Amino acid sequence: MDKIRHAHANIAPAIGNYSRSVRAGNMLFISGCTAVGTEAEGKGVMLQANQSMDRIKRIVEAEGGATSDIVKLVIFVTDMPEFRTHLAEFDELLEGYFQGIYPASTLVASPGLAHPTLKIEVEATAVF
Repeated sequence: MDKIRHAHANIAPAIGNYSRSVRAGNMLFISGCTAVGTEAEGKGVMLQANQSMDRIKRIVEAEGGATSDIVKLVIFVTDMPEFRTHLAEFDELLEGYFQGIYPASTLVASPGLAHPTLKIEVEATAVF
């Protein structure tokens, strides 16, 4: 099976030696997206969440898909108690991206992300 690796530097530049996405057959694996390098970096978790989801959406679209093709999200947050206060907002955010066609999802508390200014990171898997 061929594997196609993309950097997507114009959407979400990698901050290390890895591929932003890898397409293997009909599956697309997207590395964790954050707000690094954007105006949302260092700001509230919801601004960062929206930036992360926007990057994922744009990567999926660049690969010829849509958010309805996303089958799995893994969400890492650095402050679970804070994040819980925004759950209703986060649900609204996801509704805007998925419009009722939700992927499977896992939420994980993490002691830290790649930069101390980051509060959330989202990785995704899509199937076309």
